[in-house]
Amino acid sequence: MSAADEVREGTERQPEQGPDAVVWVLAGPLTRAGIPELCACLRDRLHGAEPGWVTCDVAALTDPDAVTVETLARLQLTARRLGSRIRLRNADGRLCGLLALAGLRDVLPLEPAGAADSTGRGLRLQPWGQAEQRKQVRRVEERVDPGDPVP
Repeated sequence: MSAADEVREGTERQPEQGPDAVVWVLAGPLTRAGIPELCACLRDRLHGAEPGWVTCDVAALTDPDAVTVETLARLQLTARRLGSRIRLRNADGRLCGLLALAGLRDVLPLEPAGAADSTGRGLRLQPWGQAEQRKQVRRVEERVDPGDPVP
């Protein structure tokens, strides 16, 4: 099933936050070639609708990459042109890290922490990566090479 099929299916669900809210479910794999189709689906869905939030459930995007970030940014741009905004639901730590790296954390906000997901629980962010562990260096020895210039 393509990402566009998932989006069309996801928009038909009744949203939890209010009668005018739109909820999309995005599933992968996302491709650059599919971005225009997703933007067209969003335009069709929002055409004539009152401006508001589009909640984009990204839990099914298990392996986010640069194409995922580009897709979400283009969808946000499309929504803003129509007077709406996109916020992300169920974004994992890897996607949040990619958005931060691309400088898009403020452009693609997360759903408020108190909002419920489809299971009735709040937004769950899962940290990824490991803390770096190493021995502390007690003494540092510097050697001067006789051939080094004097500062």
